[in-house]
Amino acid sequence: MQSSDKTLPERHTDQTAELLLATGKSTDPVCAMSLDPLHAAGSAVHDGGTYYFCSKSCQQKFQANPKRYLGPPTTEQDVMPQTVEASSQSTGGTIYTCPMHPEIRQDHPGTCPKCGMTLEPVGDATAATKVEYSCPMHPQIVRDQPGSCPICGMALEPRTVTLAEGPNPELAAMSRRFWIGLALSLPVFILAMGDMLPGKPLHRLLSMTAMNWVQLVLATPVVFWCGWPFFVRAWSSVIHRSPNMFTLIALGVGSAYLYSLVATVAPELFPAGFRVGGAVMTYFDTAAVVTVLILLGQILELKARSQTSGAIKRLLGLAPKTARRVRADKTEDDVALDQVQVGDLLRVRPGEKLPADGIVVEGRSTTDESMISGEPTPAEKEPGSKVVAASVNGSGGLLIRAEKVGADTLLAQIVHMVGEAQRSRAPIERVVDRVARYFVPAVVLISLLSFAVWSIWGSEPKLAHALVNAVAVLIIACPCALGLATPMAIMVGVGRGAENGILIKNAEALEVLQRADTLVVDKTGTLTEGKPHLAAVEPANGFTADDILRLAAGLERGSEHPLAAAIIKGAEEKHLSIPAAQDFQSVTGKGVIGTIEGRKAALGNAALMGDHSANIAGMQARIEELRGEGQTVMLLEIDGRFAGLIGVADRIKDTTPEAIRLLHADGLRIIMLTGDSKRTADAVARKLGIDEVIAEVLPGQKGEEIKKLQSEGRVVAMAGDGINDAPALAQAQVGIAMGSGTDVAMESAGITLVKGDLRAIARARRLSRATMGNIRQNLFLAFVYNFASVPVAAGVLYPIFGILINPIWASAAMSLSSLSVVGNALRLRRAKL
Repeated sequence: MQSSDKTLPERHTDQTAELLLATGKSTDPVCAMSLDPLHAAGSAVHDGGTYYFCSKSCQQKFQANPKRYLGPPTTEQDVMPQTVEASSQSTGGTIYTCPMHPEIRQDHPGTCPKCGMTLEPVGDATAATKVEYSCPMHPQIVRDQPGSCPICGMALEPRTVTLAEGPNPELAAMSRRFWIGLALSLPVFILAMGDMLPGKPLHRLLSMTAMNWVQLVLATPVVFWCGWPFFVRAWSSVIHRSPNMFTLIALGVGSAYLYSLVATVAPELFPAGFRVGGAVMTYFDTAAVVTVLILLGQILELKARSQTSGAIKRLLGLAPKTARRVRADKTEDDVALDQVQVGDLLRVRPGEKLPADGIVVEGRSTTDESMISGEPTPAEKEPGSKVVAASVNGSGGLLIRAEKVGADTLLAQIVHMVGEAQRSRAPIERVVDRVARYFVPAVVLISLLSFAVWSIWGSEPKLAHALVNAVAVLIIACPCALGLATPMAIMVGVGRGAENGILIKNAEALEVLQRADTLVVDKTGTLTEGKPHLAAVEPANGFTADDILRLAAGLERGSEHPLAAAIIKGAEEKHLSIPAAQDFQSVTGKGVIGTIEGRKAALGNAALMGDHSANIAGMQARIEELRGEGQTVMLLEIDGRFAGLIGVADRIKDTTPEAIRLLHADGLRIIMLTGDSKRTADAVARKLGIDEVIAEVLPGQKGEEIKKLQSEGRVVAMAGDGINDAPALAQAQVGIAMGSGTDVAMESAGITLVKGDLRAIARARRLSRATMGNIRQNLFLAFVYNFASVPVAAGVLYPIFGILINPIWASAAMSLSSLSVVGNALRLRRAKL
């Protein structure tokens, strides 16, 4: 990996892994949550490696089946270390995951409901047409959707969003079941409500026994065909010992239906007090209408959830479909975007979108990169400038050379990073996990207690009231809202950040950023442009400025340091003849030495001058003066004699002063952490109003400085852009990388600012607060709803107010709870940053 490559990485490199390992951070292999091993809830050893866990639940799951959580990723593009693969078999297609449990991944459409075998593709799985899956033993079982989560029962969704997605098969199936169920349930409901019609006309046409049989015929397909997915998911929850909302639904609907079935087929089994004209009151209407209402809730929820991927789809929609390629013979033709190769020359006309990341070869124009960076100001482009795919060309024509195409472009990797972040888990979800573990068993227990209490002490008919209240408790207590509270807000918040040039790598960074009280910033490339320029050349007696500059440039030809590039560029701009140096040698921490034009020369700091006995006593005041102006001063010695000094300055970014003001206003203490001299760093800090300076720090010491701040109880965010910043970025509670920096820095950070503008940190903090506030609102809605509704459904208000909740209304309320959580999360799309 080259450090000059500015695009976002698809995976951690070995170098980054070592840097991350040095900080002591680890990843829970079950839920992929980043954690500190010192504060882990547990650990396990497998194949010589030690793994740490955020909770005892994750540890138990891992110990039961380590290979399930350590299996290789399905495809090279699908790299997300240490996550769950629901199947090792691959059909070469889409990976599906659960919105509530991102550790669940599946590349097949589930299992046969009859025999449990994995369904297999019918025909060519690589064909462009929609693939269907069938059971080898039961070919009549055919599916075109990925099944459901074995933990919560929710429909799995494609992990990778594409613009070519067709209709949601889960939504289509639920809609079909809903409309058929609605048509069959309406007559059932009307028959059940016959007593309320004036004159009771239905009783003149049908006896109660006949009405029970009609309801049985109509309700059976509603319960067992329209509601079949709920029973399948409930059974799956029993097999996997993960009771969920579908467990409760199946128990509630199944209880009402079975009671009514027995009452219809064998009414003589019931006491005389239960029979009216030889028939027993049934609850087919409850079973059927509840099923239909739950189907409606699922449809509305699926439609609402689909909107959470809107940010990714908008990003994908930015890419053009074709590119105009210039051949070697100067002819031009339009080709599909997937045919563009690295090195191709591409013509971009005014108003067109750029098809690839590349370099301008010819032409001058401006490009609008706001859709990627969030910055509205057009960027000037000239020969040698870098351009980004999907940005919009202004009024001038450009000829560019493609450097990155397809999945390697900045846009493609932004989409990849956003998708990964949307599926990550925030630490706050530990609370939800603990509650959810006991929630469903507690609800079942409350339902049974309600049944028992009403059966013994309830009003007549006791058994009927007992059944209705027990079913109402099961139906109304939906844990789905609780499970959706965090992931829905994370998905929308991460997408909102991407639209504003803030790329969030994981949900933990988004959660912690709002709590940060200290921001540590690197100087070069973060506060400054990172492009040093020649600021001063002052010769000693006997030398000219041009001599000093060209000799220094000759020495620096062998160096890769940014300061060397500034000196060489300064000499080239003056059209000076730069001589070649022999015996070049870099002296760590001091400078460079060599032989140039037959003379011994050295360029560096005062320590290097002392090594060569060059007298700089008369220059100390001037050196300190230039450093006080923010310049880095280098001294030149020729044949043991001081020849002059060169000052190089790195301009402060135009946006930095405003960024510092905004961050101070947001309550952050700002500390500069740099390897530059104390005097130079202090000068920059004074100009910007930075609170504290830690200067002359070696790269390996930056992480230690972050640890010192953390030991003081500070929550530290670190912003940097270089390889030397990577350990500090990984050590900080939140690492923030500049998008203009190196790959290693961006891999080590939890957040990347596409334009490298510190003002975006203030926007990211607002986004963090808005997202966490939304999560807390969602959790409040879910907790309060369940704590309030379950006792009411159990009948605690009946002795005082005579209030009972019909299971039909309970099912409507259950759907409403999930919709309220998803709808509240979608409000983040309009959050002001």
